[in-house]
Amino acid sequence: MSAERDRREILIATIADLLDGIRHVAVGASSPIPAAGAMLLRARQQRDGKPPVRISILGSQAHNFFTNGGIELFDCAAQGRVDAFFLGGGQIDGEGNINLVGTGDYPTSGVRWPGSFGSAYLYHLVPRVILFREEHSPRVFVPKVDFVSARAITPEVPRRGGPHALLTNMALFDFDREAGGFALRSVHPPFTPADIRENTGFAYAEPEVVRETPQPDTATLSLLRGKILDELAETYPAFARTMKQAA
Repeated sequence: MSAERDRREILIATIADLLDGIRHVAVGASSPIPAAGAMLLRARQQRDGKPPVRISILGSQAHNFFTNGGIELFDCAAQGRVDAFFLGGGQIDGEGNINLVGTGDYPTSGVRWPGSFGSAYLYHLVPRVILFREEHSPRVFVPKVDFVSARAITPEVPRRGGPHALLTNMALFDFDREAGGFALRSVHPPFTPADIRENTGFAYAEPEVVRETPQPDTATLSLLRGKILDELAETYPAFARTMKQAA
């Protein structure tokens, strides 16, 4: 359990770094790790006397100024008032397209997922979209998605949104808009670049030397295991409890 906690702490700290410089981050439902990363950024900004960060966590009473759920989120995004958001997918391909509908030929999909909801809308409008999926496997990261819920690149349509990075339980990728694909930035310990190649179904750019994802320092861990888990418990009590029990 300690190894699982350590892995998740790397993800949370990495998310906080990816969000650096934003003013308002929105987090969808059932997203404890992205929510914790947003809270960590906010706490670091407060500690260091930097500009405040607004967090909107759908489903939270304490960390959400919306009163009408997704409707207000969509309005804020259209007005340019949401700087960052998180999207995932049952499938994600090398061009950054995501599939939230199901596998196989639609509408006769063999496996069905919850659906696209507002993913295509938010993907176009939010400047810093972080794709997050803990499972890193060829069934998730495919050469081409079976159904496009949200397209990453639309050259014929000017847009301010699109993928900024892809974070998994094994690695961190940047999205290269000009190349239209992902580039490996770092690998989380104890994995290797060979592990990433074996478990990724799409092609991506890889530097000659792949660095290891930094582990959180002592000050970050102190914030995360104290203030952040206490705040997170309001929305995600089971996740916070599991993380604390592993300490």
